[in-house]
Amino acid sequence: MALINKIREKSGVAVAVIAISLILFIVGGDLLGNGALFGGRDQNVGEIAGQKISYQEFNAKVDEARAAFEQQTGRPATEQDMAQIRDQAWNQFILDIAYQNEYEALGLGVTPAELVDMVQGNYISPAIRQTFTNPQTGVFDKNVVINYLKNLKNLPPEQQRAWANFEKNLSADRMRTKYESLMRQSVYATTAEAKREYEAQNTRADLKMLYVPYYTIADTTVKVTDSQLQDYLDKHKDEYKGFDSRTIQYVTFSIASSKEDSAALYDQIKKLARGLASATNDSSYAQMNSDVRVPLYLTAGEMPEQLRAAIPTFTQGGVYGPFREGTTYFIYKYGGTKRDTNFTARASHILIRPNGQGDSAKAQARQRAEDLLRQIQGGADFAALARANSADGSAQVGGDLGYFKNNGQMVKPFEQAIFGFNGTGLIPRVVETDFGFHIIKVTEPKTNTLYRVAAIGKEIAPSQATRDEVYRRADEFANGSKSKEDFDKNAKEDKTLVVATAERITEEASMVNALTDARELVRWAFDEDTKAGDVSKAIEIGDQYVVATVTGKTSEEKVTVDDYRQELTQKVRNQLKAEQIMQKMGTPSGALETIAAKYGAGAIVETVTDVNLANGFLKSAGVDPVAVGKAFGLKPGKRSKPFAGETGILIVETSKVTPAPAIADYSLYKNLLQQNQSSRAGFFVNEAIREKANIKDRRAKFY
Repeated sequence: MALINKIREKSGVAVAVIAISLILFIVGGDLLGNGALFGGRDQNVGEIAGQKISYQEFNAKVDEARAAFEQQTGRPATEQDMAQIRDQAWNQFILDIAYQNEYEALGLGVTPAELVDMVQGNYISPAIRQTFTNPQTGVFDKNVVINYLKNLKNLPPEQQRAWANFEKNLSADRMRTKYESLMRQSVYATTAEAKREYEAQNTRADLKMLYVPYYTIADTTVKVTDSQLQDYLDKHKDEYKGFDSRTIQYVTFSIASSKEDSAALYDQIKKLARGLASATNDSSYAQMNSDVRVPLYLTAGEMPEQLRAAIPTFTQGGVYGPFREGTTYFIYKYGGTKRDTNFTARASHILIRPNGQGDSAKAQARQRAEDLLRQIQGGADFAALARANSADGSAQVGGDLGYFKNNGQMVKPFEQAIFGFNGTGLIPRVVETDFGFHIIKVTEPKTNTLYRVAAIGKEIAPSQATRDEVYRRADEFANGSKSKEDFDKNAKEDKTLVVATAERITEEASMVNALTDARELVRWAFDEDTKAGDVSKAIEIGDQYVVATVTGKTSEEKVTVDDYRQELTQKVRNQLKAEQIMQKMGTPSGALETIAAKYGAGAIVETVTDVNLANGFLKSAGVDPVAVGKAFGLKPGKRSKPFAGETGILIVETSKVTPAPAIADYSLYKNLLQQNQSSRAGFFVNEAIREKANIKDRRAKFY
């Protein structure tokens, strides 16, 4: 009795424990996996204009966009589609928050009457026109829209929701159009700006210059130290922005089919061949057992080479194969023939295109084609002449065009020539089409025979035992590599492994070198618990397992020399080269040719005429704004001191400056400036709004 009472006392606790366990089991992935329960990590996917976007509300918008996508396309969204859908949902948040703030500040809006006008009024939205245009006639009928709306209440709920979302997007698009139009209208160029643009384009200068390129000093002779790079970075901080990235090294363990897997599949194929041979409904049997779908009726041209070669041996009910194509074994059961509505043939051709549009060019092309035709009729090799003369991509394969049908696959004159020819051989005339002149050889005669072949294709896939063995190796490597040093040592000892490096991966990346769908690897590299030198677990990506180690990090908050080492080294090295050149040049005097001769190899003296400020090009020195500015700043006959340009040391001597002729009206240049600025207004407005909104995108931590 005491025992029973004790059980009763504890039963409430047991039920509570079981209930909590079930809750954690059901929702644990959402609560514990993202660290939300009992505090945990930040569950916001981002922040826009100070407004935090939670994972839940973002996911709800993603689900809404996915439903609309699947309703429109009639198919489930793939992972690639989902990446685009998530971007679409995020951009919608930016529009709803950041842009909406600007709309409200200006008092912009879209009234219900305006929306009706966009859908069924006088100013139909382009989106409505596109959606309701008859694809057969290309004609838009407003009555179709009106009838659709009248019947909207009778449509399924998901279609009603899709229309409501469509109208919402119409309104948002009109609002954005209004706002950007308003910004474009605010663009203005002054007469002073127009005058300056006119003078920059039309003022000309003639000059002579001495130029010593930096490349005349070998890079290997100029040593650049880290302290010099740091000094340069400190002085040019505004030019080098920080960014979050990771550099990793990794090895891959390929999940490839073993010999045992191939042997097992071959045995399976033989069993299926016996089943296919005895099946009364062979097409259904093939469909149920095949990994790939093959049409029941095939022309000879549509058959793979091995099956086509077996056509002469076909017998009713015979099974042929197995034939291996890549990683798939095929078997076929022949079930007779029937006639197709179209004919199939195979041919080769040599295309001669005219070298121009005139009659003489066409006549020359025809003459050349007829000469080639006579050579072939005289015994010349068709394929060799095709490779040497044909202007078509088929030249690489001797002119072979493969199999094709008389259903418009080829242009009409070409098609008529081939399917009007009986048998095989050279068509004894040149055929003219819009592409040029063709010499044609029919290599397989026209036929409309269709072969009934029930096909089973089985792909050679790694067995679970093979996958388990590959995972065991990868897991063993990962567990035995607790540090970067262990990783390097183990990779070196295993001669089958190749260490690959992926530099500066961003947190949003979905590819790592040639590894596609590598989000799990990227998320591991950017996890706040992952430190430099850490080694990952075995991560499955496609048909391989990957083990990686983090070898470098960059941060948005802190810019280091390593973040821009290559660019900084080039800048500092050029500065050091400039100092060497200037020191060797000393205090130059005399003619530029004399200075160049005294300097020695590498010094170039050139004369440049008709240079302008808008896009000055200085021959060997290329585009150098500093040099052009100095040239226009000098009085004619005066010379600059040696100075460092973009690509070398220069001395500029201005010979003549021709001012732009005075004009009374600068309207042309004012309009050009306004048009250029107006065309860029949308981009700059978008950038300004995003910058003001201080957008923080953390989606990569969740997807």
